[in-house]
Amino acid sequence: MIAAFPSGLYALTPDEPDTAALVAKVRAAIAGGATAVQYRNKPAPPALRAEQARALAALCRGARVPLVVNDDAELALAVDAAGVHLGRDDGDLAAARRRLGPDRLLGASCYDRLDLAERAAAAGADYVAFGSFFASPTKPAAVRPPLGLLGAARRLGRPVVAIGGITLDNAPAAIAAGADSLAVITALWEAGDIAARARAFAGFFSRKAAA
Repeated sequence: MIAAFPSGLYALTPDEPDTAALVAKVRAAIAGGATAVQYRNKPAPPALRAEQARALAALCRGARVPLVVNDDAELALAVDAAGVHLGRDDGDLAAARRRLGPDRLLGASCYDRLDLAERAAAAGADYVAFGSFFASPTKPAAVRPPLGLLGAARRLGRPVVAIGGITLDNAPAAIAAGADSLAVITALWEAGDIAARARAFAGFFSRKAAA
């Protein structure tokens, strides 16, 4: 399984009801350089979620890109995904760590709170995510932490993910502030050319590595 959560573009899936269309979109994002994918489709019924997660797990395994399932450790295990991502209302992190075992990824939403990230790291989270840093059409009422939180969280020794309203315009600021990974939804999937948009996001990390 995946040894560590990778830096780079973390593509969070849109609420796409058509499984074939969803797979095509994710394939384009991976071709453009997405280093991780999160399956997230909250409105979908359980049968559709299982179908889509299974299809994406196969795609991501073939591409050697980790697929993380949002909110549902049992679904992640059922489709042999690389891991699961949990919010504060999605269950106990320590219990999820035990259920997943040591070889799957566990991510945690920490919103605007460093103390949640500290607890998540202690419970076995492999990465911690903060946001929404910018205005987000996905979660318009989300809390808005300062970018400085990204740098402060680096002392935890876990990859730090920035989420919420990430665009090509503000991505460099989030990376400069300390983000190892950018979780992107709208700015990726609403692009006319998803692969090209993914390459543009991935380019920020390539330039950082070369600096």
